[in-house]
Amino acid sequence: QVQLVESGGGLEQAGGSLRLSCAASGRTFSSYAMGWFRQAPGKEREFVVGINWSGDSTDYADSVKGRFTISRDGAKNTVYLQMNSLKPEDTAVYYCATGLYGPPGQYDYWGQGTQVTVSS
Repeated sequence: QVQLVESGGGLEQAGGSLRLSCAASGRTFSSYAMGWFRQAPGKEREFVVGINWSGDSTDYADSVKGRFTISRDGAKNTVYLQMNSLKPEDTAVYYCATGLYGPPGQYDYWGQGTQVTVSS
């Protein structure tokens, strides 16, 4: 059974930083891409960033380029999202996912999400 468990969300002021983690189990994650998505209230879920199985290719949404950084630790089956220079518009529930790398990518397993709130 594939499980993805996110952590690290919370409340931060604009301009601050947060780091999200996603611990994965139940699959050979070294063979799959990992990604982060987010969903703000009243909006559809949107792609944030993906990283391929080897970690040497990434794909960022324009809205987070230069501010967010994805990385993965194969030994720990964990993917991270370092979020810097946070903006109020980054407020959303952030979801970790695994699947095939894109763009656009095809993700078939999802975590339960972690709330990120950025105050102005």
